[in-house]
Amino acid sequence: MTKAPRGERLVIVITGKRNAGKSSLINALTGQEIAIVSDIAGTTTDPVDKHYELLPLGPVTFYDTAGIDDVGELGTKRVQATRKVLTRADLAILVSGSGEFDDSEIQLIEHIRELKVPLLIVFNKSDLIEPNAQALNFCRDKGLRYCKVSSVTGAGIDECKAVLMSLAPEMLRQERPLAGDLVQAGEHVVLVTPIDLAAPKGRLILPQVQVIRDLLDNDAIVSVVKERELEYALEMMKQPPDLVITDSQVVLKVAGDVPEDIPLTTFSILFARYKGELEILLQGARKIDQLRDGDKILIAESCSHHVQCDDIGRVKIPRWLSQYTGKQLVYEVFAGHDFPENLESFALAIHCGACMINPMEMNHRMMECARRGVPITNYGMAISKVQGVLERVVRIFNL
Repeated sequence: MTKAPRGERLVIVITGKRNAGKSSLINALTGQEIAIVSDIAGTTTDPVDKHYELLPLGPVTFYDTAGIDDVGELGTKRVQATRKVLTRADLAILVSGSGEFDDSEIQLIEHIRELKVPLLIVFNKSDLIEPNAQALNFCRDKGLRYCKVSSVTGAGIDECKAVLMSLAPEMLRQERPLAGDLVQAGEHVVLVTPIDLAAPKGRLILPQVQVIRDLLDNDAIVSVVKERELEYALEMMKQPPDLVITDSQVVLKVAGDVPEDIPLTTFSILFARYKGELEILLQGARKIDQLRDGDKILIAESCSHHVQCDDIGRVKIPRWLSQYTGKQLVYEVFAGHDFPENLESFALAIHCGACMINPMEMNHRMMECARRGVPITNYGMAISKVQGVLERVVRIFNL
């Protein structure tokens, strides 16, 4: 079976105390033995991801986490890892195996609410224990959804699934536009995909594949060319294309080859719109004009990769940004799920296209930047800005 892209999966984090039945709940929800179950407290240490097709929501990733009451130096680190993975959650489930809450559970509930992550309280082991009145009243007073289940007998599991589906963020239950809404059926779209040292061998990168599929699903005609062949390809066409979409790294050349009356945008901008981030990231790109000598720039990559000599985030963007601003800027790179605690020290955050993380994690990063007064943009918009074509490539969205 073809796997859904990581960034397209709904992320559900299962948390709670040791021996609450978190792993058992995952097995009951999926109907499969995909998580290790043991009576020994602390069987699950680091967060472990499990993929599943939870219909009608579609592909999800369950994260089975360490108990929030884990002890010792390692236990503290495991609890920190649990809190970290919650920043990537679209949904969270707190599993109670005792039918009551202690201080650690109440603190975690408040932490999840602060993150604005939809939360479901699951009172597990209902075949043995009933939740007490104090716990139920707490849920009602806080407006928290809850259900009672038995991971052993299966009682309440269907209700639990139904509540999960109702709690899924609205944007994840909607069909979000990528590129297909920009053209009519039968119209022609040209995609410009450079093949350089960073390009994966033998395949296109994920955003390009997703755009192609979206356009084909909407009955558009798609042509794919490298930037060096674009001018010749346009000359060979009997009619000009209805839209050109380019990789941001070659946007300046493409903008020069594509006549002004043909709509032009970039893959990065399409994905910023797709994940609901376009206007915020556009504002961040426009802040580049206000950078000063000594400002520190955060380069944030959502995936780890082998660094090439012409790496886009570590080499090209810093070079282009310094050339455009004429300022002496300081750059710091964070990769994967790492994100700096000292955000306030940065004048600007430039994030990758975030194709490898889900919208909730990217949204949390943008919220943190906004809360601490740090403008944020993405690679594609920053490149378009410093190449002098930003306003042209967002024109199609009337921004």
